[in-house]
Amino acid sequence: MNGRAAGLSMALGAGVLWGLSGTVAQLLMQKGGLGPAWLVAFRMATAGPLLLAAVAAGALGRSRPSRPAVAALLLAPWRERRDRWRLVVFALLGFVVVQGTYLAAIDAGNAATATFLQYLAPGMVSVWQAWTERRLPSPRSLTALALGVGGTFLLATGGGGALALSPAALAWGLLSAAALAFYTVYPAPLLARYGAPLVTGWAMVVGAVALAPWVLPAGTAWHASSVPGAGWGMGGFLAFVAVGGTLVPFTLYTGSLRRLLPAETSLVASVEPLAAALAAGLWLGVRLSPLQQLGAAGVMAMVALVTLSGGRRRRPVGVGVA
Repeated sequence: MNGRAAGLSMALGAGVLWGLSGTVAQLLMQKGGLGPAWLVAFRMATAGPLLLAAVAAGALGRSRPSRPAVAALLLAPWRERRDRWRLVVFALLGFVVVQGTYLAAIDAGNAATATFLQYLAPGMVSVWQAWTERRLPSPRSLTALALGVGGTFLLATGGGGALALSPAALAWGLLSAAALAFYTVYPAPLLARYGAPLVTGWAMVVGAVALAPWVLPAGTAWHASSVPGAGWGMGGFLAFVAVGGTLVPFTLYTGSLRRLLPAETSLVASVEPLAAALAAGLWLGVRLSPLQQLGAAGVMAMVALVTLSGGRRRRPVGVGVA
């Protein structure tokens, strides 16, 4: 397999795994009795240290540095006060809020509509960039915005006068998109200085620590007997959310960026909501009406327009937060 084919396969695999992760999260919350806050904390507490360990292993594999050098590499984002504060803000307002609102949208609705709604974020970022640069959005950006707004209307109402989603599912989904837009823009200086794996790993660790006082006293209980395929074990589903739906796709996505243009990687990985919708339909019986499917297509067309207009600009990775 040549480099380009490998990159396309990696980006596709990342998007599919992120999408499946959302469906598994829906199963764990709606069938297994887990709360969104507990699941967010578990995911970050598990995947964050694993990601930092992967960074350390990669450094050791490349040049065999000393242990103090590896420790210095891992602690680099904490040296400067400005970066420390930016990292903490990114962890709390970026990771925790994005993960929390997304899982709350799934819990109040389903993985398919929650993921499509979250993918409004690129359109929001495009509008934000036009506003900060004091310019009118380009015709392509305006077209993308119209597709996004129209797609959201169809997803939310099914084309009728009443909501096809619960008000909570719609509100959490839109908040998730806004949070993801912040997540995409805010950490740019950190990513440029330290790289996405290190920044993402620490953001997960900080987020898990911040959530611990709220989720540990309450504890958790699940109802494995009500989960389809529970014979595989709840531990397996949880491990998939933390590793198969977070660490593995993140690694695939970053690997793809070394072989493809960022716009190509982002576009191929945008299969995520389609994977979530297909998995939710096959496994959990979630069905979108024909007009909701049209709305989903509008959101995906918006993502394609915004991504292609971004050209070679690198966006933050690890955005698949499902």
